[in-house]
Amino acid sequence: MKKLKVLFLCTGNSCRSQMAEGWAGKLKSDVIEPYSAGIETHGLNPYAVKVMAEAGVDISGQYSKHVDELKNIEFDYVVTVCGHAHDNCPLFTGKAKVIHVGFDDPPKLAKDAKTEEEVLNCYRRVRDEIHKFIADLPGSLQTKLIINKV
Repeated sequence: MKKLKVLFLCTGNSCRSQMAEGWAGKLKSDVIEPYSAGIETHGLNPYAVKVMAEAGVDISGQYSKHVDELKNIEFDYVVTVCGHAHDNCPLFTGKAKVIHVGFDDPPKLAKDAKTEEEVLNCYRRVRDEIHKFIADLPGSLQTKLIINKV
């Protein structure tokens, strides 16, 4: 069976899209070929790396990519994981279906944190929300398409 090529897209490809790519690679590598990118590049966030490692997923080898670096890949789905990326999503040619599944931005959630543990808890919350979404793939992609068409 052919794997679905799924791009997780966010603004800077530093946290949410990286986590989604990591989870998809860990949980769904039999049915999904995951990618992540941003409409900008902000570098891989070390807190994202840390909380994913806590959950047994190593994303330390991933790097922040601009969506243009992946322009020659024909995706089945593009999943925007933040509102800014959804609002500024580039046009994808071919059969790619664009779906928005927004998650809170961990750095924004953690901006008023007083300790590193509070910061990490913000990242952990988003990590776990993304995990739940990825665990339901690929079925939830079809569900999102139906909801978005209504």
